[in-house]
Parts: sequence; C-alpha cells; structure tokens
Amino acid sequence: MLRVRPRKGLVLLGPAFIAAVAYVDPGNVATNVTAGAKYGYTLVWVVVLANAMAVLVQYLSAKLGIVTRRSLAGQLGTRLPTPARIAYWLQAEAIAVATDMAEVVGGAIALAILFDVPLVAGAVCTAAVSLLILRVGDRRGQFTLERVIIGFLALILVGFVAGLLVDPPSGSALAGGLVPSFAGSESVLLASGIVGATVMPHVIYLHSSLTTSRFDHRGEGLEVSRLLAATKLDVASALLVAGVLNLSLLLLAASSLNGLPGTDTLQGVHALISSEVGTGVALLFAVALLASGLASTAAGSAAGAEVMRGLLHRQIPLLLRRVLTVIPAIAILAIGAEPSAALVVSQVVLSMGIPFALVPLVLLTARRRVMGEHVNRPLTTIAATAVAVCVVSLNLALLYLTFFP
Repeated sequence: MLRVRPRKGLVLLGPAFIAAVAYVDPGNVATNVTAGAKYGYTLVWVVVLANAMAVLVQYLSAKLGIVTRRSLAGQLGTRLPTPARIAYWLQAEAIAVATDMAEVVGGAIALAILFDVPLVAGAVCTAAVSLLILRVGDRRGQFTLERVIIGFLALILVGFVAGLLVDPPSGSALAGGLVPSFAGSESVLLASGIVGATVMPHVIYLHSSLTTSRFDHRGEGLEVSRLLAATKLDVASALLVAGVLNLSLLLLAASSLNGLPGTDTLQGVHALISSEVGTGVALLFAVALLASGLASTAAGSAAGAEVMRGLLHRQIPLLLRRVLTVIPAIAILAIGAEPSAALVVSQVVLSMGIPFALVPLVLLTARRRVMGEHVNRPLTTIAATAVAVCVVSLNLALLYLTFFP
C-alpha cells in the first residue's frame, strides 16, 4: 500500500479543514443544541451517522478534483445542456443563500452576545470579515488560508468542548443514544436538519475545487495514488474534529440544558450555560460561535463562487457576490424574525439540496471513463449509494411531516 512520508503528508493537510469548518457553522450549533435540549441523548446516533457519511462524501469530492482536475460543478457544467445548467445553478444558489443565512445570522448573534452589537450591524460585520478572510487566500495562497481556517477550528474546539469538561455527560446515556430511535415526528424533522447541517451540499462542490490543482506546489512530484492517500488522512482528521465538535454541542445540551426553558434561541442557550455551567464556559461558547460564523461564511462564499464558475462559466466580483448573498440574511434580521429559528429552518433547506450534489458525485466517481484506474471500488459505490438513499429518504420524510403533520 502506498504511504505518504509523515512530513510530506502533514504539509498536504488542509483542504478538508476548510470544508470541515462549514460542518461546525452556527446552523450546526442551533440544530445540535436543540436536539440535546429537547430530546436528551436520543439523537446522538444521528450526529455520529451523519459525520460518518460526511467522511465518505468529502473524500469522494476531493478525489474527483484530484483525479480529474475539475470540480464537481465544473464536471456538471460540461455535461448538462444549458437549460439544465441554469436550473441546477438556481437550486445551488438557493442553497448558498440558506447557508449564508445560517452563518451570517450566527455571527450576528455572537456579536450581540459578546458586545451588544445590533443584529443587523453584526450581520454586516460578519460578512465583511469573511471577505477579509477570503482576501488572505487570494493574496497569500490556499496554503495560508488553510492555516487560518485551522486556527479558527482550534478556537471553536476550545469553546465548544469546554462545557463538557465542567459538566461531563452520562456514559450510559451516551451509549444508549447510539441506538437508532426517534421521539416523535418533530425529532425526525430535527434529524433531517442535523443531516443537512452535517452533509453540506455547498461544501461538496467546494472540496472538489480545492483539490483540482493537486495541492498546488505541495503536490508536485507526487503520484495521484499518494495524493489520494494524503487526502484520506486529511479528510479523516478534519471530520474527526468536526464530529467531536458537533457531538460535544449535543452532549452539553443533553447533560446541562435538557428540559430547561429558553433553549430555543442561541441567546437563551448562552444565558443558560452561564447560569448552569459557568460564566467562563458561556464566554468561550460565545467566542466559538463567533469564530464558527466568521470562518464558515468565508467557506460558503468560496463555494458559491465555484458553483457559478463551474455551472455558468461566469464569475462576478467577490464583493458583489457577497453583497447579493448576504441581503436575505440581513432582511430576515431587519424585519425582526427570530434568528435562532431562522438557523434551524436554514438547515432543513440545506438538506433539500444534498441529493443534487451527492447523486452526481456518486455517479461520476463510479465511472471508469471519468476516474480511470482510480474509479470507486464496488464496496465504495455501494456505501456511497446507501448514503444517498438515506439522505433522500430523510428528505422525503421531512416533506411528508411538514405538509402532513
């Protein structure tokens, strides 16, 4: 089996961490905290399963970019007729707007908690800082951007895991939560939201574009097989961090906030953490929430730009694109809508877009004429198909329960 030398392998770590930061955005915070606060440990298995699915999905996305040197959006853009490309782009843009809503609103909530900044002003600040983060990548290269994002992830890790050190969860209850079960139709809706917040459609597009250049100069001289081996380590490491973070949020809510009033908003969650766990943990939680909003919205913006470039063969200035996609989030806050509820709804919308990214990814990576000798093995295709079926089934259940409660 081909192996990557340790030093070279570590240098190649990075693209998956940019993708992983979108897996711990404020939408994840809202859905996982809601799951723990309302249903205790019942949906632990959903978080674990969703993260396991994400590992496979993100590896296939990165693999497509490495082998073909073209992103998923680029692949679709060369295969679909013009009307289909436009339709595909429209649904992808709707997903991008939902993504931006979760991330910008989450950042605005964090700024309101930390500095009492009005929500609309906080949304503008979050969007502006995300542009600065992307400019770092434009000016200093992808490697520097990866390191900046890893720094954000480290900050988020400290903030979201701190509460578990103060108030550890019940081991037996945690083990019981690994057994698949639901607690009524509302828990199925929330489970769909968790999947939508974990297997992110826009990040499937993004990850494939991050690897099309084969890690820039870092991949020079390395065979595709060695790059794929490094990618496995990259994806496993990044998604392990994201999985720990998501599970920590649910466990903190299940052990410290379960059944308490006020957990339906992130402001209420912060207040409860302060009273039940401690002001220091609450402060770290708010800082981590801000970091998740800032970093994930930068990743979301990059994903939206790649989708437009790949499907429409067009590119607009990043500033203009940022303004257009952030307007709905600002409008939601300006009309006085409850921001935490908007976060949960945005995750359900995200889950609707997963099949449009996931199904083509599975089909393309299973085709030998596309992937050559690196085509998926039969077991990989079976596993990826099972993931797609699971996600689509959850979406159908979501639609049924929404319209026929």
